[in-house]
Amino acid sequence: MSALALYAIAFMLLALSFMKSREKTTLALKKAWKSFEGILPQFLSVLVFIGITLAVLDKETITWLLGKESGAMGMAIAAVLGSVTLIPGFIAFPLAASLLAAGAGYGQTAMFLTTLMMVGVVTMPLETAYFGKRLAVRRNALAFIYAVLSSVALGAWL
Repeated sequence: MSALALYAIAFMLLALSFMKSREKTTLALKKAWKSFEGILPQFLSVLVFIGITLAVLDKETITWLLGKESGAMGMAIAAVLGSVTLIPGFIAFPLAASLLAAGAGYGQTAMFLTTLMMVGVVTMPLETAYFGKRLAVRRNALAFIYAVLSSVALGAWL
């Protein structure tokens, strides 16, 4: 589905909501704007970081570090980067598309995304405080094992 079609559908649903309840729709739009304002600084800083990184690292370097031929070393680099990076999903997936376009392998990109979403080295202290050290370590270890297995399988399949 094209972006234009999605925008048209969203606009029509917004108009329908506005016709049904002007007050609720206005309140929802105000809440959405406040949420957007809260996310914007983080979003912009990550976009600037990604832009600078992709400008500094040329296609050959990305291919050498994370390309399909980088093998286990590329997978390890992707796993470490994903495990220690704290990026929201709405930024991570476009970043993954940029990495693929720049020459990264599918397995390495899957490793980066899977560890990024599931393994939380940075969030481990918070997770430990809520769930206890044993459960936090176990959850992260199992997530890491899953990331490795699924990424290796995806890399071999594609």
